[in-house]
Amino acid sequence: MTPTQSSQPQGSPAPEQAGRGLSPDEWPESAPEIVDELLRRTLDCGASDLHLLPTATGLAAEWRVDGVMQPIVVLPSGVGQNVVARLKVLAGLLTYETNKPQEGRIREAQLARPVRISTLPTVFGERVVARVLSEDSGALASLETIGMPSDVAAVLERSLVQTSGAVLIVGPSGSGKTTTAYACLRSILERSGGGRSVVSLEDPVEVIVPGVAQAQVNPQAGFDLHAGLRAMVRQDPEVIFVGEIRDATTAHTAYQAAVTGQLVVTTFHASDAATAITRLLDMGAPAYMIRAATRAIVAQRLLRKVCTACSKGESQKDCVACHGVGYRGRVAVAEAVDLSNSALADTVQTGYDRDRFVDELRSHQVASLRRQADELVAAGVTDRLEVDRVLGWEPSSSGGAE
Repeated sequence: MTPTQSSQPQGSPAPEQAGRGLSPDEWPESAPEIVDELLRRTLDCGASDLHLLPTATGLAAEWRVDGVMQPIVVLPSGVGQNVVARLKVLAGLLTYETNKPQEGRIREAQLARPVRISTLPTVFGERVVARVLSEDSGALASLETIGMPSDVAAVLERSLVQTSGAVLIVGPSGSGKTTTAYACLRSILERSGGGRSVVSLEDPVEVIVPGVAQAQVNPQAGFDLHAGLRAMVRQDPEVIFVGEIRDATTAHTAYQAAVTGQLVVTTFHASDAATAITRLLDMGAPAYMIRAATRAIVAQRLLRKVCTACSKGESQKDCVACHGVGYRGRVAVAEAVDLSNSALADTVQTGYDRDRFVDELRSHQVASLRRQADELVAAGVTDRLEVDRVLGWEPSSSGGAE
């Protein structure tokens, strides 16, 4: 049986409370029907990922909604193995290969949206993660419509019209970096009317962007980030999107491109803009190159918003809008550093002083992620528990700490 396409609007809860877990005896009996139900409910409740974890007693199913894992059901071991096999068939993977990781896709023709399937051998069997993707270019919203603060969007827009330099989008996993990066690509394409040569190197390609020559790394074939980036700069690109800078070699090659005539957009794991500079220096990038080539650094997080239905008096336990979680949807907080500002750029020197950089940033009225989060709490958009979950607990976090 092929999973049926959901008629529910994307991101909307299903009428039957798709986000709530069911007991094992409430699920269908056959593996194809269970897979259909899992995938349908995953899409209906707006989850970004479905996780299937084999345990000593069964297959635990969870999904990630608004960045937080929620349990669904634990299926018996025998049934669980068949569920994993069914997902592998749908994704075009080898069902008999259980001792090494595999990756494939369930195409949009089979579901309302494409889903990437990845497997990982564990001591109790194969763990499966299904990531919900979007291949609809119309879903690539602008910097404003993804909820980016207007001052941050303005910094990005100024940087994206440049003909060279690096634009870094930083944050931990799940902070929305990739969504922002794709919005940047959309902005570049729209502003240039398709007149700029844009190429990307990703691992993996998350969204198909018409007008961008997208390449996906394949380490087994010798096409890793290093080889791909070296080949890409010989393809006469004007804009390069590197999915993520992960090591010193990639950082060096990306920055070499940024100082020799290409605009490089990339993501990077760092807690904030000041830490991003520290990490680049630790990777061996010279301070003069960071100072000269970096156009902008944007650090961001996503905070869950308090469910308005619950906040208006409806019982959280019975709320069909948030499925009893108390939160629905997310809002972005972000800080943007414009390194075309000479005073900020001058702080990036050999012997870089992070505290001096932060002080200079605040003197230019760039609000910290913590202060923006505190303002959202004061406005009732989110709450203190969510801020502490995402940004970490601070004793002074109730008063707009920097």
